[in-house]
Amino acid sequence: MTIQFNSAHSVNANEKLKAPIIAILSEKLNRFSQHISRLDVHLSDENGNKEGLMDKRCLLEAHIDGAQAIVAKNHAHTYELAAEGAVGILKASLNAAFERAGNHHQPTKAVVDPEGS
Repeated sequence: MTIQFNSAHSVNANEKLKAPIIAILSEKLNRFSQHISRLDVHLSDENGNKEGLMDKRCLLEAHIDGAQAIVAKNHAHTYELAAEGAVGILKASLNAAFERAGNHHQPTKAVVDPEGS
């Protein structure tokens, strides 16, 4: 599983920010790592340089061979918390997609969007 970071221009996505997020994603998605070819992590700050609660956003896009990408997003006060919430949503969506497929090895072709957007 390749993890690729994308960030808004207002986000300083340095190694200090990336390392704990990579650890969270690797640990929580370990069960699915052989099925996810690429995991895109999109980080943004909804308020730019201004302070605010729940303004950090993490959007995860899991690319699975033979299926459409599964997307999950979450807002929180920090990027780590946003990633933690988004990975929980993504994990539930992956479980559902693999269960619908019936064989627990390949998800269905349908897009799973837990937030309905």
